[in-house]
Amino acid sequence: MNGVDTDQSDKDSEPFVEVDPSGRYGRYHELLGSGAVKKVYRAFDQEEGIEVAWNQVKLRSLSDDPAMVDRLYSEVRLLRTLANKNIISLFNVWSDDHHNTLNFITEVCTSGNLREYRKKHRQVSMKALKKWSKQILKGLNYLHTHEPCIIHRDLNCSNVFVNGNIGQVKIGDLGLAAIVGKNHSAHSILGTPEFMAPELYEEDYTEQVDIYSFGMCVLEMVTLEIPYSECDSVAKIYKKVSSGVRPAAMLKVKDPEVKAFVEKCLGQPRARPSAAELLHDPFFGEVDDDENDDS
Repeated sequence: MNGVDTDQSDKDSEPFVEVDPSGRYGRYHELLGSGAVKKVYRAFDQEEGIEVAWNQVKLRSLSDDPAMVDRLYSEVRLLRTLANKNIISLFNVWSDDHHNTLNFITEVCTSGNLREYRKKHRQVSMKALKKWSKQILKGLNYLHTHEPCIIHRDLNCSNVFVNGNIGQVKIGDLGLAAIVGKNHSAHSILGTPEFMAPELYEEDYTEQVDIYSFGMCVLEMVTLEIPYSECDSVAKIYKKVSSGVRPAAMLKVKDPEVKAFVEKCLGQPRARPSAAELLHDPFFGEVDDDENDDS
């Protein structure tokens, strides 16, 4: 295999567990993260000499659901067409019939996800939090104004990723993205309960559900608390969300400007601003665009 170091006697080199059909990408054993149907491994692009992420979906867990498999393929194909500095790039995709897996290579961010990064760095200025928030909005604006419109549907701090050395954040894990045409609502319930807009449960929603989730992300960034962590079951979360009861974390927000901004994002679907409108909100008044978050 071209470029693959197979010399096991070299103790310093880490062997690849798996190599893609082209021989360009090699997967290591180290797991970077895992979800309901997907595992993400550290990997290496031998051609460019850069580390990447190897995402692997076990299709056997979906073998009774051909519609889900079709959706995965169509979404991954769509992701290959996206190009925005605040969206994780997708480099390659293929299926492995022998192991019954769908594999795709994406860029990897140096500092992991925003939830872990924020926990690690507890002393962060409001200005820095606003810079991160603005970059998430730029990614959302790109998705929402795409043709067709792309709804993420599972935006939360664990699937926003960080390059901490340059203060750059990127939206990832678009595996639940709903691809819907203009003036069409999506009709399936998926996502992370604490971050799900009430209308998601009603199965009739638009891209505005991502704005609600974004508001919850800002709340988590500011308070270091996952919204509705006071609830011990999904049923209790649903009851609060559907009746408009805000998470207890809102009481921790002392800054009235931050509270008002989060409330704006959590409003009724038709009252919620778009990502483009939020980018021009006075909340971001003193946040300068620089090379890291410029659109």
